[in-house]
Amino acid sequence: MQIDAFLAQRLRELRQAHGLTLEQLAERSGVSRSMISLIERQETSPTAAVLHKLADAFGLPLPALFTPPAPTPQPVARLADQPVWTDPASGYQRRQLTPGGVAAPVELVEVHFPAGQSVDFDIPAPRVGIEQQLWMLEGNMLITLAGAAEPQRWLLASGDCLAMTLGERITFHNPGPRSARYLLALTRSAAPSRRLP
Repeated sequence: MQIDAFLAQRLRELRQAHGLTLEQLAERSGVSRSMISLIERQETSPTAAVLHKLADAFGLPLPALFTPPAPTPQPVARLADQPVWTDPASGYQRRQLTPGGVAAPVELVEVHFPAGQSVDFDIPAPRVGIEQQLWMLEGNMLITLAGAAEPQRWLLASGDCLAMTLGERITFHNPGPRSARYLLALTRSAAPSRRLP
């Protein structure tokens, strides 16, 4: 199944499972009703920022949108079966590594981030507390985390690992002349937190 078709079906199923109308999901997520409808009908490719808001509205971390429910959990996610999605706005590409249907405490995601591109994730009152570790494999990334206190910034190089609690706004930016590649490990915290550990 193509990734846009998969996301359309996944969002529709999640919305119906939560008993939400398009209007209710729009109000809860801050994404317009028309945009949600276009996504569900596969008439547009959602950006990373839009998917992040929709995932939070369902009380899920973003990688959970890319993990298909599996009737029989499989302990192995073969390379050919790992969902790959490209953000139409920035060209950043994410590969869901964690096997579908497995109740894993950690979600693993591999990201390829084009040179000079940025992605902002902005949720004023997040429903889901996410603890994240980012391990740089190649290139550089500038991470800016905004919250209640002063914004914090980290310039990461190959081999660096950053642990953080996601805040109200996080910006990923590749300031380098070449593509960056990193691994994300995400866990849900017991309650949403806006402070750094």
